[in-house]
Amino acid sequence: MVEYITFGRLIHQRIPTLVSTHRTFLTILWIVGFASLFVWQRNNFVDGFWMFNPVSNKVIPKLRPIVFNLTDFGGKGDGITLNTEAFEKAVAVIAKLRLKGGGQLNVPPGNWLTAPFNLTSHMTLFLSEGAVILAVQDEAYWTLMAPLPSYGYGREHPGPRYGSLIHGQHLKDIEITGHNGTIDGQGQTWWIKHRQKLLNYTRGPLLQIMWSSDIRISNITLRDSPFWNIHPYDCKNITIRNVTILAPLHGAPNTDGIDPDSCENMVIEDCYISVGDDGIAIKSGWDQYGIAYAQPSTNILIRNLVVQSMVSAGISIGSEMSGGVSNVKVENVLVWNSRRGMRIKTAPGRGGYIRHITYQNVTFDNVRVGIVIKTDYNEHPDEGYDPKAFPILGNISFIGIHGQGVRVPVRLHGSEDIPLRNLKFQDMSVGTTYKKKHIFQCAFVQGRVIGTIFPAPCENLDLYNEQGQLVKRSSSQNVTDIDYTL
Repeated sequence: MVEYITFGRLIHQRIPTLVSTHRTFLTILWIVGFASLFVWQRNNFVDGFWMFNPVSNKVIPKLRPIVFNLTDFGGKGDGITLNTEAFEKAVAVIAKLRLKGGGQLNVPPGNWLTAPFNLTSHMTLFLSEGAVILAVQDEAYWTLMAPLPSYGYGREHPGPRYGSLIHGQHLKDIEITGHNGTIDGQGQTWWIKHRQKLLNYTRGPLLQIMWSSDIRISNITLRDSPFWNIHPYDCKNITIRNVTILAPLHGAPNTDGIDPDSCENMVIEDCYISVGDDGIAIKSGWDQYGIAYAQPSTNILIRNLVVQSMVSAGISIGSEMSGGVSNVKVENVLVWNSRRGMRIKTAPGRGGYIRHITYQNVTFDNVRVGIVIKTDYNEHPDEGYDPKAFPILGNISFIGIHGQGVRVPVRLHGSEDIPLRNLKFQDMSVGTTYKKKHIFQCAFVQGRVIGTIFPAPCENLDLYNEQGQLVKRSSSQNVTDIDYTL
């Protein structure tokens, strides 16, 4: 008892000191926070504008004031009943709640067959554990839409295109999340018909949001899309986190994982992607249509990914990039058992630009070609493109590139019309499976290597030591050493 009283007295006597110390601590914390903000702003002021630098590790799902279950609208998760009407009714009710903060639609465990349906603003679509939204396979249920204005063409066919399974236009504040529920495109019949040329229109994505902002996609699985999986088009402020995207590595054509298209301010992180085409492909329109639409993809952060692509590449930029692509950072990415690792692809006729791109802390494991820049990817919507609309490529950095089992670590295929300018390589060590020369290939490339890298760089690049001092100037930036047989 005496000890407790003494302890109480000690606490009572020290309160003023603790308060004073607490105020001092808060003052110091405020000063440190203000100084950190100043340093952050200074470090992100690039070329006269603020460089996008998203700061958020965890985003709590937005709580809606009203929550519904799909069963409230007559939904049945038996895998047989068509639930399109139930989804549409739920969305219509939530649309009326926008002034109250919107609503959440819970999809309970079960197999919920549906035709395509639209989302509304201020809506959360929540997929419970064991919930599977199944896309109806009959294309007669899929709505036809006009070609994307920046493509002017259906991508696979002229004229209209199929819409997406889950779709939205001109929306704000959209969340698709859950306890790792699944959206299943059941794309097998689409892939077969595409290969047999039985489709008259371009296949639709699994999830497409257009002309919208404040979009959050997290904690779900997407699989077997008929075409691209996630396609945000001309959107702003997008976060895609902790998403798994799956498709067969072979026989599932054009099942890209995530395709940001003319998008601004986007974070893609903590995802696993294994698909039949590019894991991620950043786009911004196709030839003359993209040039006219003039909406770039910019301020995109991609980090903490594991990607597999036996047909195409882990992360691509292009080839449709006519509106421009800039301010992209790719970091902490593993590409394994794939055809290519990081790829940039473009061509005469594209116009636009690809600039201020940084790849950092990237690992390749059993990849045929690690880094690829290709400037003759000649695929065009029609004959109306300008063959002299040459894209501009430059200010591209590769820092901390490592790996094993790579056949050709670097292939930089610039041209006289589309030279590659201001490339940087630093801290690179990639174990190769091909023991001959020409495993670091270049053509019409200008740039620098800082420090020692492996494999030895091509002679097109200037060599600097670790202190940034010039050691050896390139003898010729136009030397061509490209060998596609390797």
